Amino acid sequence: MATREHQTRSRAKPGGIANVLDVLGVGPDEIEPHRGRKPKWFKVPAPGGARYRQLQHLIDSANLHTVCREAACPNIGECWQRGTATFMILGDVCTRRCGFCHVKSGRPTWNDPLEPARVARSVARLGLRHAVITSVDRDDLPDYGASAFVGVIREIRRQSPRTKVEVLTPDFRGAEAPLARVIAERPDVFNHNVEVVPRLYRVARRGSTWERSRQVLRAAKELGGDEVVTKSGLMVGLGESFEEMVQALGELRESRVQVLTVGQYLRPTELHLPVVRYWHPDEFARLERAAYELGFEHVAAGPLVRSSYHADQHVPQSEPGVGPLRESA
Repeated sequence: MATREHQTRSRAKPGGIANVLDVLGVGPDEIEPHRGRKPKWFKVPAPGGARYRQLQHLIDSANLHTVCREAACPNIGECWQRGTATFMILGDVCTRRCGFCHVKSGRPTWNDPLEPARVARSVARLGLRHAVITSVDRDDLPDYGASAFVGVIREIRRQSPRTKVEVLTPDFRGAEAPLARVIAERPDVFNHNVEVVPRLYRVARRGSTWERSRQVLRAAKELGGDEVVTKSGLMVGLGESFEEMVQALGELRESRVQVLTVGQYLRPTELHLPVVRYWHPDEFARLERAAYELGFEHVAAGPLVRSSYHADQHVPQSEPGVGPLRESA
């Protein structure tokens, strides 16, 4: 049977520096040039290798999407060579227009009831011990996409029962019922990224609020208890101070977040928010120490760290992994 191609309409990506420098707290001469030379610690090998090509073929043949591609992740070569990927369900067009994100925004047309089964089949074929599932924001759907997460979790449990499942969800507009449905499936890890410090929300995360995201994380822990590990992530480089970051991390701990990721923001295009500065690896190390002092159970902080980078290492694993992951262990 022929696979239906995924084609959607999208509008131009918002962002850029117009009307945002005051919020970022910088002047026009205090931002990094978009095509300027980046610090040496951002150099990564070009994607390639047998496992990379194998995973690329599998994803393309199954008509799936990954955040690795859609968000232009700098770690795609390393992660795909390891045989790991973050699957993005519900299409590749987001209903929101965050100023930092490379995923297309517009009016989604993707709604495939068989997608959960196809994602789970790919997870099983790869033999992953830890699968990460995320999505675009789907504010156009009655349950904001929660039923798709439920379907994927159930299908992975059925087709690959030894795989741990991590979900990286939107905020579901703060609605309790969609979140409760997802947590009822007991994903091993529930991740919702707050992305930036509270001061930057009105330019970086339009359509979202800091308190709503905190409440999502807090409610996920209350509903899931010890069976569900809660996780969140932030970016630096948009003009936030070290003290602002520590304050934000403290509020996440108050919301009982257990696992934390912090990475450097990299500007995808000139239409996106500018980079104010590149944090040095030593600063990330200092922030990681501060996070552990606040009580986080696992912290990954570094220039190239992303929410799903080495996600299988963020929680204890009962086995070394199978398939491509075992071969690279």
